[in-house]
Amino acid sequence: MEKFGKIVVKLRTPILILALLLMIPAFLGMQATRINYDMLTYLPADIDTVEGQNILMDEFGKGAFSFVIVEGMNDKDISSLRQQIEEIPHVDSAIWYDSFVDLSIPKAILPQKLQNVFVQGDSTIIAVFFDTSSSADETIEAIEQIRSTAGKQCFVSGISALVTDLKALAEREEPVYVGIAVLCALIAMELLTDSWLVPPVFLAGIGITILYNMGTNIFLGEISYITKALAAVLQLAVTMDYSIFLWHAYCAQKQNCEAKTDAMALAIRDTVLSVAGSSLTTIAGFLALCFMSYTMGMDLGIVMAKGCLLGVIGSVTILPALILLFDKPLTKTMHRSLIPDMRVVAAWVTGHYWVFLILFIIILVPAAIGYSNTPVYYDFTQILSGDDLESISDDDMQFLIANRKLEEKFDVATTHMILCDAELSVSDASAMIRRIEAVDGVTNTLGLNSLLGSSIPEAILPERITSILKSEDYQLILINSAYKVSTDDCNHQIDEINAILKEYDQDGMLIGEAPCTKDLIEITNTDFTVVSWVSIGFVFLIILLTLRSISLPVILVAVIEFAIFINLGIPYYTGFTMPFIAPICISTIQLGSTVDYAILMTTRYKELRLDNDKKTSITQALAYAMPSVLVSALSFFAATFGVGVYSDIDLISSMCNLLSRGALVSMLSVLLILPALLMLLDGVVIHTSLGMKKKQTTSAMPGQSSAEQVI
Repeated sequence: MEKFGKIVVKLRTPILILALLLMIPAFLGMQATRINYDMLTYLPADIDTVEGQNILMDEFGKGAFSFVIVEGMNDKDISSLRQQIEEIPHVDSAIWYDSFVDLSIPKAILPQKLQNVFVQGDSTIIAVFFDTSSSADETIEAIEQIRSTAGKQCFVSGISALVTDLKALAEREEPVYVGIAVLCALIAMELLTDSWLVPPVFLAGIGITILYNMGTNIFLGEISYITKALAAVLQLAVTMDYSIFLWHAYCAQKQNCEAKTDAMALAIRDTVLSVAGSSLTTIAGFLALCFMSYTMGMDLGIVMAKGCLLGVIGSVTILPALILLFDKPLTKTMHRSLIPDMRVVAAWVTGHYWVFLILFIIILVPAAIGYSNTPVYYDFTQILSGDDLESISDDDMQFLIANRKLEEKFDVATTHMILCDAELSVSDASAMIRRIEAVDGVTNTLGLNSLLGSSIPEAILPERITSILKSEDYQLILINSAYKVSTDDCNHQIDEINAILKEYDQDGMLIGEAPCTKDLIEITNTDFTVVSWVSIGFVFLIILLTLRSISLPVILVAVIEFAIFINLGIPYYTGFTMPFIAPICISTIQLGSTVDYAILMTTRYKELRLDNDKKTSITQALAYAMPSVLVSALSFFAATFGVGVYSDIDLISSMCNLLSRGALVSMLSVLLILPALLMLLDGVVIHTSLGMKKKQTTSAMPGQSSAEQVI
């Protein structure tokens, strides 16, 4: 590693030139990477709801579906609007009541079912099918054109409208996210480091690797908007430690070396050896997300693991070159650290370790209860605002306004779709529909047999209508429901409809946002357990190999899991409901990125314990680790807290708030609970850690038994 350090120092100018040149393709790659805003597309491809969506596209040429609510417009204008919508690129078809009967027929004599579906007072709805998927760029463009064509009297509902509004808001907020994270991290580092110029140099080095990470995402084809929004902030937060470590190592080596280049070569050596092990737990935490069946975890996991690796590489190549380039101004702007000597605080903590053991026991039970009952939501309409609709402007919540009008005036909260056998007899299809309409919460249905009844032959319907609702192999039935997506009532309704459907067509499928969300609930509940255990297993193994101890991995993981329990348990007691993806991601990210605090202190404790008693070893290890842990945790907090406060996207806001709070809780857990557990379990650690017992025995004083020395 020292040879590697010398090579980096020697080639520092070419390294900087290459680093700057690589920013160009990285920027182009970032711009070319598609962003996916539809979270349902990450469901496993082999479940019925996803297969049904594919059949809908293949058999009917239909992907996305929306209702357009029209207010205060006469029938002729509505009919004209429907035709204009149908002409918009990628609109497959638009259905209104004039699709079934001529406008010359008065509404009053139309079947009541037909009236209920399309008309309520001065409001009416047009059902619009698109020939592209819900989150496709073409669908988003079509939604925008529909809004432009329809004007202020019309409102577009559905998941595609949500995706459209979400994309507009996210694209507007994302540059601000990065700016806030950089500003807050800069302020924190100015206060916590020992040079006024070093924070901008750190940020420049990290910023380059962040751009590399975002640019190399082009090889993935696309990433989710959550990954895009969080990747830069998280990479800044978790890789700041590597820069701080290099700087401290460089400053320490300068005191022993005449030439700054020699000092940097040794600092690179020290950084590689320390950061390589430290980064493994963080990378492992991110890679654990790849074990989710819900593949958005893989999306975030791969990007962040890659970002962490690039951060390590940048900290031992690009950053050393920058520090050497600005060595003189960096030295001139050094000042006394604002962090005081922590020996007195450390002595007080270890002297009162029993207090923290009692607190650990008292807090653990309610924290575990809160953690196991973490309240989450799966309704994608809450992604923008959560429960606070007033925080979102009308321009940003157009789809929410449309959904509210659809619910209030037509008693429709969501729409399911049935794909059943095209050869199903008229009598069976009509009987099935009657039973479905009798299910609690079903408002009405729209299908070949549901509106006009079995007495009217299909042959008299226009071919353009039959082609919309029937293909060679399948017929399509729309079911409007008064129940909101992801609620217990809606999920029970889906089960009932599915049971009825299977009686008439064993291969029939119930698809749509609500059935997909029901599958999502079941899948992510399992994912939460799997990912938590995988991340714990990865981190446990890394600590086991790093510290060569059986007991220390248990203690360290327990300390961080305790912090995770507190962080994710607080919402249960405060009544805060978070997006479903948050607890899965937070549990692994918090474990992987903050267990380093515990490893730092424990490594020092092991070294000191070879020649000192337990209290002295733990006190000195705590005093040694406190400044680094404070800087790391507060930098992590600063980088994420501002984004959480600013963002109007509830999913981003919730995750950043949880990450910022998690950094602080982990910090307190490591600085207060870990020393107490080491004081309590010192003997166990010595007997279960490779080399410690032997060294303790050989260092025993004459006339003193090894057992007495251990005690």
